[in-house]
Amino acid sequence: MEERDEFGPIPGNKMFEALYNTEGIIMAANTRIVPGVAKGIFRAAKSLRAAVIFELAKSESDLSGGYTGLTPQDFSNAVRGIAKEVGFAAWALHADHITVKKGTDDEVRELKSLIEAQIAAGYTSFAIDASFLFDLSATTVLGQLQRNIDVTTELANFIKEKKAGREFGLEVEVGEIGKKDKDGLVLTTVEEATTFINELHKRGIFPQVLAIANGSTHGNIYDEHGNLIEQVSINIERTVEIAKAIEAFNVRIAQHGITGTPLKFINTKFPKGLILKGNVGTFWQNLAWEVFEIFEPGLYEDIVNWTLNEYRDEAAKKGITKNNEIFGTYSKFAIKEFKGRIYGVSEETEHELEVKAYAEAMMFFKAFGAVGTADKVREYLGTG
Repeated sequence: MEERDEFGPIPGNKMFEALYNTEGIIMAANTRIVPGVAKGIFRAAKSLRAAVIFELAKSESDLSGGYTGLTPQDFSNAVRGIAKEVGFAAWALHADHITVKKGTDDEVRELKSLIEAQIAAGYTSFAIDASFLFDLSATTVLGQLQRNIDVTTELANFIKEKKAGREFGLEVEVGEIGKKDKDGLVLTTVEEATTFINELHKRGIFPQVLAIANGSTHGNIYDEHGNLIEQVSINIERTVEIAKAIEAFNVRIAQHGITGTPLKFINTKFPKGLILKGNVGTFWQNLAWEVFEIFEPGLYEDIVNWTLNEYRDEAAKKGITKNNEIFGTYSKFAIKEFKGRIYGVSEETEHELEVKAYAEAMMFFKAFGAVGTADKVREYLGTG
């Protein structure tokens, strides 16, 4: 195991292994807005002794800062500092959605540069997402998945090489999350999942968690009238079928798209013990906007106006015309634009962000069945 600071992130594989046979889901918090929010989540994790993951995707944090304005090193420094301040050690730093759109040599080279930066910044877990490379022209499942398998293998081997024997968590993805056809959301099949993992194993790639397309979508979702609605479209039956089929490979499910999913649904419907990692992302951004609306009204108004002015035309092309839906869909791009002001909010505002994030994280950890999972991680690591 690689050496680390007392409160630095642990290797993701160790966390996944420690909790593989438990019924607690690890919350992976995608904190696009760090001030206050990350501290509140860490405090809740400490209060409930719940293992937690902090993550940002390639689109949010790349070599130029992505749409959060945070490079991998920026994000790592910020979260590590808060972990030390709170005094919590059962956490991992995850590179979410290292997304491959076309699989060209140039794109793969760029992704390798990003991965090197993430490794240098101390990331301890990685999610390779080559699900877009699904080949509809192929006549077999293996043929349809071949490009995904090849590129996932290449990038996973690159991580292994650059980590030089140091351990790390690995998440892979089969089935494009949120993809729709004429019949609605496209779901990953059991055959696709088992073929994908089996072929990766043949190539010496052993992920701990698999993201699938099971009816969820990323971000906020709206009805035809532009009203925000709950996300309860996750197909539990298909999720369980796939989860049980990949148990033979020692792989669990990573559930994406939980923003908007009611806690009661998570608590009573999610197959704990089969889903090991649950991503909560846009939810924390929404929380920050709610706090800003009351405690930083000038900043909030400027963010709203900027988003509507910048993205109204683009939204209209997609049939999005209601202001609240435009804001909910595109306001993430305002984070970088207003980064200076967001990171310069008053102490009162930052405290309110922390308090609200703490309360919400407490409920997520409870619904996820994650209470006490940090104890199990520490026991597995031998750190007591």
